Amino acid sequence: MTSNSRQHEYMASFIRRTKMHKEREPTLPAETEKMLANYVPIFVMLPLDVITLDNVLKNKDEIESQLKRLKEAEVDGVMVDVWWGIVESNVPKQYDWSGYRSLFQIVHECGLKLQAIMSFHQCGGNIGDPVTIPLPQWILDIGESNPNIFYTNRSGTRNKEYLTIGVDHEPLFHGRTAIEMYSDYMRSFREAMSDLLDTGMIVDVEVGLGPAGELRYPSYSLNQGWVFPGIGEFQCYDKYLEAEFKKDAEQAGRAERELPDDAGTYNDGPDSTPFFRRNGTYVTEKGKFFLTWYSNKLLIHGDQILDKANQAFLGCKMRLAAKVAGIHWWYKAESHAAELTSGYYNLKDRDGYRPIARMLSRHYGILNFTCIEMRNYEQSGRAKCAPEELVQQVFSAGWREDIDVAGENALPRYDVRACNQILKNSRPNGVNRNNELPKLRMYAMTYLRLGAVLLQNKNFQIFKSFVRKMHADLDYCPNPDKYFKPIVPLERSKPDISLEEILKATEPVELYPFDPETDMPVEDTIDGILFTLIKKITSLFK
Repeated sequence: MTSNSRQHEYMASFIRRTKMHKEREPTLPAETEKMLANYVPIFVMLPLDVITLDNVLKNKDEIESQLKRLKEAEVDGVMVDVWWGIVESNVPKQYDWSGYRSLFQIVHECGLKLQAIMSFHQCGGNIGDPVTIPLPQWILDIGESNPNIFYTNRSGTRNKEYLTIGVDHEPLFHGRTAIEMYSDYMRSFREAMSDLLDTGMIVDVEVGLGPAGELRYPSYSLNQGWVFPGIGEFQCYDKYLEAEFKKDAEQAGRAERELPDDAGTYNDGPDSTPFFRRNGTYVTEKGKFFLTWYSNKLLIHGDQILDKANQAFLGCKMRLAAKVAGIHWWYKAESHAAELTSGYYNLKDRDGYRPIARMLSRHYGILNFTCIEMRNYEQSGRAKCAPEELVQQVFSAGWREDIDVAGENALPRYDVRACNQILKNSRPNGVNRNNELPKLRMYAMTYLRLGAVLLQNKNFQIFKSFVRKMHADLDYCPNPDKYFKPIVPLERSKPDISLEEILKATEPVELYPFDPETDMPVEDTIDGILFTLIKKITSLFK
C-alpha cells in the first residue's frame, strides 16, 4: 500500500469515527481553521504527591500559582494520579475524595482541563518516583497472610507494586475480586466527580492496568535490584498464575509444560541466558507456548478492566485511555528480551503492540505511550536501544487499528532537542497547511512534570515555545471540535473480540513513515540554531 493510499485510508476512517463535520462552528478565519487540524493539546503532569498520604492538598497556594502560570503558557490541562492507596486507604469501600475535590476545584477555576489516572499501583520503586504511596493498608494486611496476591519472580521474591493478575477473579478481598475492587473505585469516582464530569473539565480517564499505571508486568523494579539495562524477570510464579498456567497447558494438550527456569535474573543480558540467547528457548515450541500465554494474560487483564471502566463512565463526555511502557532497551536484539519479560511479545516477525491496540479499539480507548522524547543516539549502544523505531512501531499499531495515540516523555527533559523530538513524533509527517483534514497526529501529549525546575526562567521559556509549536503556532483552542478531536459521550464497549481475532494483529505490517525531524521546531536557544543550521546543510545534499 502506498503512502498516499495509507493516508487516504486513515483520513476516511477518521471522518467516520469522529463525524468531524457535524456541528462545526466556523468562527475562526479560514486559514486558522485549516491550521487547527495540526493542533496537538498539551497537558502537564502534576507532582506525584500533590495530594498527601493524609489526603490533603499539598501547598494549596503554591499549586494554584503554578497552575496559573501553566494557563498563561496556554497549556490545555493537567494530568494527576488519583491514588487508590489514598482514597480507599484504611477500610474497604470507604472512599474519601476530599483531597482530590479540593485540587480539581482549583484546576477548574484556573480554566484547565484534566486527565485523571485511576492509579491502582504503588508509587515508589520505579524510575522517577521521589515519594512512596503504598497500596491501601488493608490490602497489604491481606498480603501478610497471603503473599501470593502479589506478583512473584522465580526465586519467590514478591512485588507489592500491583496485585498479580492471577487474583483478578479471586474473591480474596473481603469477598471482592481485584477487578470488582477496581470497578467499585471507578464507579465511586464517577459519583463523586459527576458535576465536574458534566462540565467537560475531565476529558480523559486513564485506567491503571499495572505497575507505574502501565499495562505490563513489574519485570524491572528498582526495589528488586534491577539496574538499566537489565532484561528483567518474568513475574508469574505466584500460586494463582502457576495454577492458571498448569490448567491452560493441560487444556492445550501440553500438560508437560513448565514455567521458564532458564531466563536469567534481573540484570542479565540476553546472550547470557539460555532462554533469550540466539536460537534460545524463546524460539522453541515450548518458549512460544509460554510467551503466548504470558502476553495473552495481560491482554485479557486489560480488556476486562477497561470493560468495567466503560460501564462506570458510560455516557460521560470523556475518553478512556491506557498506558503502554516504552521498553526501548534490547529492542535491536533478536529476542527483545526486556519487552518479553514485561509481557510484550514483540519480535521481528511478530507485532506485540497491535494486539493491544486492537483490544483498546473495543473500548474506544486511547493508547498512551512513553519515551517519545528519546533519540537513539542518546541511548546506550551496548543495550541495543531503539526508542525512535519503537515509537514508530507502537504509533503505527494504534493507527492501523483505527484508534488515537497519545504520548508522554519518560524522563524529565527541559532541552530543545527533547522538545523537537516530541514535536516530530506528534506530527510525524509534519504540518499540513493546505488541507482541513489532519495528517497523522497524536491525540494529545502529556509533559512530565510540573515543579520548580520546569518553572525556572530558561526552562519555562523553552517550554512556552514548545507549547506554541505543539499548537501549530496557534493560540490556545478550548474546543476540541475545532481541531478535529471532538469529545462525545462515551458509548458502550463493542462486543467481545475473540482472542483468536486479537492475535491476528500479531502479523507485522508496514509502518507509517516518520520524517527525520520536525518541520516546526523550537528554535530559541543555541540548540535550536544548530538544529536549523544542520537542517539547511542537509537540504543542500538532497
